[in-house]
Amino acid sequence: MYKLRPYQQEAVDATLAHFRKTNDSAVIVLPTGAGKSLVIAELAKLARRPILVITHVKELVEQNHQKYESYGLKAGIFSAGLNAKQTDFSVTFASIQSISKSLDLFDKSYSLIIIDECHRVGLINPKQKPDESQSDTNEYQKVIRYFTNQNANLKILGLTATPYRLDSGWIYQKHYFGFYRSEKPVQFVKCIYELPLRYMIKNEYLTPPKLINAAIEHYDFSSLKPGQTGEYKTNDVNELLLKYPRVTQAICEQIANIATNKSGVMIFAASVKHAEEIAQYISSFDTTSSYALVTAKTSSEDRAQLIKAFKAKQIRYLINVSVLTTGFDAPHVDFIAILRPTQSVSLYQQIVGRGLRLDQGKKECLIIDYAGNDFDLHHPEVGSLKPDSKSIPVSVPCPQCQFNNIFWGKVDQDGDLIEHYGRRCQGMLELTNNQESQCQFRFVFKQCPNCNHENDIAARVCNHCQHQLIDADELIKDALKLKNYLIIRCADMKLSEHNHKLKITYYDEDGLELIEFYDFKHNKSLKSFNQDYGLRFKLGACPTEFKSITDVLNNSSDFTCPDFVIAKKEKHFTNVKNKIFDYSGKFRKANQL
Repeated sequence: MYKLRPYQQEAVDATLAHFRKTNDSAVIVLPTGAGKSLVIAELAKLARRPILVITHVKELVEQNHQKYESYGLKAGIFSAGLNAKQTDFSVTFASIQSISKSLDLFDKSYSLIIIDECHRVGLINPKQKPDESQSDTNEYQKVIRYFTNQNANLKILGLTATPYRLDSGWIYQKHYFGFYRSEKPVQFVKCIYELPLRYMIKNEYLTPPKLINAAIEHYDFSSLKPGQTGEYKTNDVNELLLKYPRVTQAICEQIANIATNKSGVMIFAASVKHAEEIAQYISSFDTTSSYALVTAKTSSEDRAQLIKAFKAKQIRYLINVSVLTTGFDAPHVDFIAILRPTQSVSLYQQIVGRGLRLDQGKKECLIIDYAGNDFDLHHPEVGSLKPDSKSIPVSVPCPQCQFNNIFWGKVDQDGDLIEHYGRRCQGMLELTNNQESQCQFRFVFKQCPNCNHENDIAARVCNHCQHQLIDADELIKDALKLKNYLIIRCADMKLSEHNHKLKITYYDEDGLELIEFYDFKHNKSLKSFNQDYGLRFKLGACPTEFKSITDVLNNSSDFTCPDFVIAKKEKHFTNVKNKIFDYSGKFRKANQL
């Protein structure tokens, strides 16, 4: 029988406290190797009514079941891969694929569903009918809906090391530290407990990773563009890898040389074709050690045998493609070679986590990233795709509630913020009756022309008055069709005073100019300037209501330049009609390649 570590007991206590107050779904975030299965076992042991524990691979079903039965208790397994379909126990460990196809066999009312690796749960598709086929990730929603219909008070708990998905972002809406991750409802309502990787390593619960840069030439995947899922397309990766046969050969030679004093080596390849090439080179450079190649096409029987041999140290190199990132436990792994690109911090953390489990005599795990993924394991997760290679997590205080937001952004040589990509403050406000609400402040916004309400930049309808908002792409398209309209990609702007008016000169990449005037003697013009520029002062972090041209000119370097300026050509001048800020769409902005 296992004894819980202090943080595992804290996770259990947080769960009990949460569900005593509410039925809102919850998430526990623990790093890979933190022992989520023990937390699950303890919660299952404490449950007074039937519960289900669901995950996506049979290895995890079996592992979680074994940890629970180590308490001397009995539980059922419902998994075709484990040749068991038991429904008579009060605690049942199931695979999502098996249970979603056999819901009619479950007729009892369950009080709690625990989902291991819950980042695999997809968003609810409001357009999908209950009887339509489900994707792998949405099989979870089908199961949740079925058991919720049996018990309206059903509680849902998820556990994961990586609470973020490339296709939809954060999987929970708010965090117990007092901030929001998402404006809209997502898979889970609240993260109720989280433990950082740094804590696990510092307290010697995990092996320290030793991350080093490849000392030889490595792959350059910077030209690849992500597909609809957010990850790179296999065909594009294969096509690029054809340009680097000597690089792959040199990398494999280095891996083989380093591996001479390593117990277990895991190599993460970009594609099946790439993995086969790696296997060929590894076998030629290390003729005394054996290797195994595991892909999605490897049969369950062969996969189990190869993994068993690897865990028994009969195989030194385990080469895999898009598998073995979760549900795989081989503590002796002390060298991880990453030869695949990824846009996902979560996947990167899962890969590195394969080598951080404790093992006798193991002092560190060597991590070499040959794909230039450039992720920092200890940096906070931002929750969105990295805009470009120069972006880093930056701290942006909210001027309204003072919450310290973490967004992607850029800094200068002195560490001062140049720009950031945050949209809305993530701070949580405490309302009356113990209610919580997200801070309303937006760093960037689309202003409603009808009521001046600040909406998200992607909004199509005003959230306040339901007025139809103008789509930036449509606005640009319509202007391009008109001969008497001029559009510039604004690369810079200059503020000056002319005849007691504020003069703004907009410049495109080629030096073309458009001029706009604001007459501060008229309230309408002054209000228009403050709505256009005052609210966006200092990247939106310090909205200010300006009252004089002198104040504006004294702070001219802190105003945000629009991305596009649209003007109508009159007989003797051009009249600025629209300015598009914070643009994200199909058209190229100034100085973009």
